[in-house]
Amino acid sequence: MTMLSLPKTAALAPMAGAADRAFREICIEMGACYAVGEMASAKGLVYGSAKTAALLEIAPDERPMAVQLFCDEAEFMAKAVEIAAKFSPDAIDINMGCPAPKITSGGAGSALMKNLPLAEKIIRAAVKASPFPVTVKIRKGWDSGSVNAVEAAVMAERAGASAVTVHGRTREQMYAPPVDLEIIRAVKESVSIPVIGNGDVNSVDCAQQMYERTGCDLVMVGRGALGRPWIFRQIKEKLLRGINEPEPELDEKLSIMLRHIAKAVEYKGEYAAMREARSHAAWYMKGMPGASSLRRRAGTLSRFEDLELLVREIMGSSRY
Repeated sequence: MTMLSLPKTAALAPMAGAADRAFREICIEMGACYAVGEMASAKGLVYGSAKTAALLEIAPDERPMAVQLFCDEAEFMAKAVEIAAKFSPDAIDINMGCPAPKITSGGAGSALMKNLPLAEKIIRAAVKASPFPVTVKIRKGWDSGSVNAVEAAVMAERAGASAVTVHGRTREQMYAPPVDLEIIRAVKESVSIPVIGNGDVNSVDCAQQMYERTGCDLVMVGRGALGRPWIFRQIKEKLLRGINEPEPELDEKLSIMLRHIAKAVEYKGEYAAMREARSHAAWYMKGMPGASSLRRRAGTLSRFEDLELLVREIMGSSRY
């Protein structure tokens, strides 16, 4: 089964607790060519968790979109894929990259980089059960002594994966040192399926560099889009039209933030959405005059009207 045909611009990476439906819709609107949903537990899905199933829901304005599953057992992955398929995703992504201890301690996420035979069984089970393309997210390796992204990617292709995403750091490195573009290039040169590059893409220049230095088929943006969803528009304009689009004016940034968080309130209710909005508002306000004070204010938000008031104050005292 072939992967989607996507333009060589930028896709939105899965980010638990951040890249929810509201944020995904904003990013797609801003030019993201593809999105991957928040990581969901295959076992939670099989055991009937409503909270887990909610992570797989896809609205029309989020497409094209993949759902992402994590698991350490092939049997559970196969059953979870059958359930996930009912949500009609554009692809199903298997997580072999998450470094969080609560995921790796159970043998899932990037812990699978230490057990490629098991990972292969899980991928094969998913491919057999899925009517949609199955993709795999990997890391450079578990640690500096086990850099095996090429081996993992070759295995994923052999097991039937339609594409592989490579985060150019080991699990041991988490998100700290600069991403290794050479390992992404090595993976690209070793497989015939599409390779998606991931890690440290926080500007148009970074996206261009990843394409040029790795030869990857698509670039994925994660933390670089937090508080800056217009990065997708900037990358798209530069790569497809050669246009250097400037940063949005202050009023547009604040307007995008309000629409984003209004969507979250609509989908999750004000209580939950506004608590999550504290982080998003702080990301949006980074670099604004008086940003540290604004971020402290953002950390106390509890109602949408509090955010609207803060925006009015920012515009009233703007030095832009």
